[in-house]
Amino acid sequence: MAMEPKARSATTAARRKTRGEEEIRLHCMAGTRQALADLMAWHGIEEQGEAITLMIHHIQGLGPTGSARFLEAPRHDYVIPENVSRKLEIAYSREALRICRDD
Repeated sequence: MAMEPKARSATTAARRKTRGEEEIRLHCMAGTRQALADLMAWHGIEEQGEAITLMIHHIQGLGPTGSARFLEAPRHDYVIPENVSRKLEIAYSREALRICRDD
């Protein structure tokens, strides 16, 4: 005979506790979800938890130096557009002239 849902939940909870299993939640934006979906599709992985677990263990296996590049936050370079640069130069020149006149 099948177990009652409460009994099944209790058994599962007890098993997770003895194994030291802990839930980790991940909130992410659409781009991150798409990247994970792509990785899963490329490698035939159907469960997100499995994909994330594999990535964590493989990256950790690289050691502190090898894993560093995967855990660096990407930095974006901001290049000031030419028209904004021109306007800043004009404003700077005007301010310099105003300061010279005040002296």
